[in-house]
Amino acid sequence: MLRMKVKLVGIDQRTMQPVVVMTDMEEKSYVPIVVGPPEANAINIAMEGIQLPRPITHDLMKAILDELNARVERVVISDLKDETYYAQIHLRTAGGERDIDARPSDAIALALRAKAPIFMSEEVAARALVPTEGWERARATGANRAVPQSDPELEEFRRFLESVTPEDFRKHLR
Repeated sequence: MLRMKVKLVGIDQRTMQPVVVMTDMEEKSYVPIVVGPPEANAINIAMEGIQLPRPITHDLMKAILDELNARVERVVISDLKDETYYAQIHLRTAGGERDIDARPSDAIALALRAKAPIFMSEEVAARALVPTEGWERARATGANRAVPQSDPELEEFRRFLESVTPEDFRKHLR
């Protein structure tokens, strides 16, 4: 398994859909994962450490787990089928370990709140991660359809990643 981290929450400029950009720990490769606006907002809130007056869904999930003395051990982006990612939330409970099927967006939002590590299976990483160098290989193999399809698009996307801040997206995600 490959340890991952959330780099940013943004908007895909082609589709105008929210994406979570995850990188390996050395930031040598990344993967954008399309998520829904509420989940993007929940991830952004956790990344920014924003305290809301009332719990949102993922805060509630964390509170329930705490009350039941269950702990999120890790989250794994475990599969990729038909351009859809799948995740597992690995819990430790008094009764033992449990694996819960989840959407990556929910698993990531919960992992951030629980301060649990996020991993990607080797199989998914081999198919989905885009190296920061080697865009031509990724494009040729179709490893990730979110890869910009021309050099000008690639340069524009790189400039976007270098300049984007969470504030740029708050108005779109709330």
